Amino acid sequence: MKEKILSVLQKYYGYKSFRRGQEEIITSILQGEDVLAIMPTGGGKSICYQIPALCMDGLTIVISPLISLMKDQVDALTAMGIEASYINSSLSSSDYNQILENIINDKYKIIYVAPERLESAEFLNIIQNKDISQIAIDEAHCISQWGHDFRVSYKKIPNFIKNLKTRPTVTTFTATASTEVRKDILNMLGLIEPKIFITGFDRENLYINIVKSSAKNKYLLEYVENHKTENGIIYAATRKEVEKIYEGLLKRDINVIKYHAGMSNEDRKINQDKFINDEVNIIIATNAFGMGIDKPDIRWVMHYNMPQSIENYYQEIGRAGRDGEKSECVLLFTPGDVHTQKYLIEMGTESVTRKSIQYNKLQQMVDLVYSNSCYRKSILEYFGEVMLGQCDNCSNCLNEGEIIDKTLDAQKVISCIYRMKRNYGLTMIVDVLRGSKNKKVLEVGFNKLSTYGIMKDYSNEELKNFINTLVSHGFLEIKENPGARGSFPTISMNNQSLKVLKGDIKVEFKEVKVAKESRNKNELFEVLSDLRKTIAVKEKIAPYMVFGDATLLSMANTYPTTKDELLNISGVGQVKYEKYGQEFINEIEKYISDNNIDKIALIKQNDSNTDDKEEFFEVKTDKNLYELLKKVRAKYARIEGIPYHMIMPKNTLKEISGRYPLDIEQLNDITGLGPKKIDKYGESIIEVVNNYVDEKNIEVKWREKKKKKLILDGESRKPKEIALDLLNQGMDIKSVSNELEISVYSILGFIYDYIKEDNELHFKFDPTVYYCEDEKELIEKSINKFGEDKMRDIKKSLPDYIRYESIRAVIIQKYIS
Repeated sequence: MKEKILSVLQKYYGYKSFRRGQEEIITSILQGEDVLAIMPTGGGKSICYQIPALCMDGLTIVISPLISLMKDQVDALTAMGIEASYINSSLSSSDYNQILENIINDKYKIIYVAPERLESAEFLNIIQNKDISQIAIDEAHCISQWGHDFRVSYKKIPNFIKNLKTRPTVTTFTATASTEVRKDILNMLGLIEPKIFITGFDRENLYINIVKSSAKNKYLLEYVENHKTENGIIYAATRKEVEKIYEGLLKRDINVIKYHAGMSNEDRKINQDKFINDEVNIIIATNAFGMGIDKPDIRWVMHYNMPQSIENYYQEIGRAGRDGEKSECVLLFTPGDVHTQKYLIEMGTESVTRKSIQYNKLQQMVDLVYSNSCYRKSILEYFGEVMLGQCDNCSNCLNEGEIIDKTLDAQKVISCIYRMKRNYGLTMIVDVLRGSKNKKVLEVGFNKLSTYGIMKDYSNEELKNFINTLVSHGFLEIKENPGARGSFPTISMNNQSLKVLKGDIKVEFKEVKVAKESRNKNELFEVLSDLRKTIAVKEKIAPYMVFGDATLLSMANTYPTTKDELLNISGVGQVKYEKYGQEFINEIEKYISDNNIDKIALIKQNDSNTDDKEEFFEVKTDKNLYELLKKVRAKYARIEGIPYHMIMPKNTLKEISGRYPLDIEQLNDITGLGPKKIDKYGESIIEVVNNYVDEKNIEVKWREKKKKKLILDGESRKPKEIALDLLNQGMDIKSVSNELEISVYSILGFIYDYIKEDNELHFKFDPTVYYCEDEKELIEKSINKFGEDKMRDIKKSLPDYIRYESIRAVIIQKYIS
């Protein structure tokens, strides 16, 4: 049996060995045993029921709630020469009837069916007369109310199985299932003496990076700019947030699409297909997107908001790196995310039991975010899996900073909570500790406490993060207020708190996060990627269905030019070799010839290359070349009639002057230059740099920057920090704007962020110079209507002559008056 299933694996899928647990699961199914398999997202569940389907006589029915999965899986199977189809609500009547006729004529080995279709009398009449070898139930956790994605339609499955003349082998698969969910799957689906497989939840290739910062938008923009050529998903909690991010990226000429329930089915399908077919690299979506899509080459997943549970989070990040290649998962967190999720819980269900379960899961997710220990280890422990040591592939593990003793600060917080006598929310505790003159603080008399103002050195956000970290480590507790339907949590002491106060235990946390290195693709990879795209368009399938990224990377590093060499590449099976193999060999041979490559020597070089582990990339400006580049920029600014910095920011020019890029490929590694700007100005820049290098007889030793943090002329501060420092030194806002080539509106935004955190300004600033009284009245009305954070809505509601600077200035005036 082992030889047979390995032969099928290699012939159709191109793999020479199974992933963890797959062989054992397949063997059990082929022996006629019911199965419950719990495997991580991207762990290869589909192979576990597809290979038995190919080995057994008769038809396999796969029940799935995911329309996108059905289409992707069927397209992939068809590309491998396997007859398959699906039945769901996306089919027209004629297509549905044709598929039913094909089932009657035994055309298919595998058919995917939505659970809602199981009650169709027409479908049942046909299926009852067929030889059904296997019923495979994907996303099996959907049958349990304890699961994170309960679906009523799944309750129809047991009756469907009972109504079949002969009961087939029943197999169930899920990526996330707690003990309660497992019991429900076994009992409600009526599995008979099932074999249970838990293959492990770990996805070692995923780098988990949790960023706790209020500057979400800035982080997102910088990240997308640096990763816009890679496939990525940005998840947001609400449709409104999706639209906001979508519009923001479009304004910056980033080619993106969106996906949420407020769009029509047709528009969602069009956008999903564009993403799957590599027509667009980046999609912004609510968590409805991506369930079951098999796109293997998603290199990053970003959560703009914290998900509602660890199950949701782990399932969603599992959509990255299904090909086994290194991929990054970024979660941007602010405390406001918790309130958003609580609102969604309240609006999402009336069941008190279900609501209680969801609140508990939410708190576990919050604890994960504030944890200072290995994120992967915490997640695996949540699913009942023990991990020894650290993963060395999450932002906590890669934090190389020293352990900081925070016992004294923890004692200050706990002492303050003790003196406040009864439990209060996070905001009130922070206000007392920071010495806020908030009306509520003064009314209760907390300004008279000995702990009032003893943590002024913390910013508002820093202190909130610190207290939440104390909660996640068990030094404090969160208590929900039942009278407020869970919406107003308070913080209370526990036994651990008392031990901290007495000095019996220490509170130690790690600080400072370390950035992750990116992987590099070579030129041949891009050539092969273009060929893959051409074949995919011709055959009307997704590019990854030809070959995945990992397979192309292996080709690009080993230069296979014979049948045996190509078949030795993981992901190239006999079927795919016969369909596409010679085209790829021809392309590789042409590349070797055109570039006069010594194949053996280059393979050795690729094998010996090691990743550069430095975190920072330092550049020193060549002032003479910088002045020449400024003239090029000025010329284009005059031609296009726009400000200099809109052509290129000064820091981009400085980086060019210090790195000496000599061709367009090297120019692509310069910060602040996208494809459009390179098309417009690239040749002129390269000409100036090459002439300068020749004239000065400079020997250029080019180094790739990749994802390292750029340090320009020793300056590591962010623009916000530099701007506020210059203002503190007495420079006026207009001068700072000119010096940094940052808009006045942006600088006003820096000031707004600063004072909103209860910080005092140490420089003279008069907001009234940016507006007149008539404008102020209109602006204030709009602010009252939309809220001060809705700048775009406020601007749209006002006359065109009122500028963004005026709106921001009116808002700032409220804080300093």
